[in-house]
Amino acid sequence: MNKRKRYDILYRLREQNPYPTTELIFHSPFELLIAALLSAKSTDHSVNNATRQLFQVANTAQDMLFLGIEGIKSYIKSIGLFNRKAENIIKTCRMLIKHHQSQIPEDRTALEALPGVGHKTANLILNIAFDWPTISVDTHVFRVSNRTRFAIGKDVKTVEKKLLTVVPKMFKLHCHHWLVLHGRYTCIARSPRCTSCLIEDLCEYNHKSHL
Repeated sequence: MNKRKRYDILYRLREQNPYPTTELIFHSPFELLIAALLSAKSTDHSVNNATRQLFQVANTAQDMLFLGIEGIKSYIKSIGLFNRKAENIIKTCRMLIKHHQSQIPEDRTALEALPGVGHKTANLILNIAFDWPTISVDTHVFRVSNRTRFAIGKDVKTVEKKLLTVVPKMFKLHCHHWLVLHGRYTCIARSPRCTSCLIEDLCEYNHKSHL
């Protein structure tokens, strides 16, 4: 795919949604971190259902420690891998209090040192909480990037590297969200909705559905 097509794709996505954001519901960087930890292999909808009540009783690192593992589990048991996630939340909160004055660090290495926080989650936190022009590659971004041929790669690291190279600076801050939302609602895994796709004429997918 050439530069002009990529620019036009991002331009259209921006025109449709100038200020996109995550569908996770949060009111502070701490809440965003906890929601992101819970979202692994879970939908944003299921996470929001759980955190809606959880954050009413615990929305700081100290509050989470006071609630304890079993207390956290009682709020997130509807989410997959809730046992491990509850343990990671407690470990993360202890580290935040001990090393970061209970604040979310604006530092990739420090974020990735937190239990349950990998490269993808760190990118998400840096992008949303601190306005870093990072591009977190989840399953939606990976699929859309490869299917449209916007940025081809066999693994998420390759796709991320290509996106950071080919996406113009003016689009980098919101690129992740545009691609996520496009993959979630239009360029879905099975039977992509090509007939209602905003970028259908620019997409280089060879098996478009016109049903």
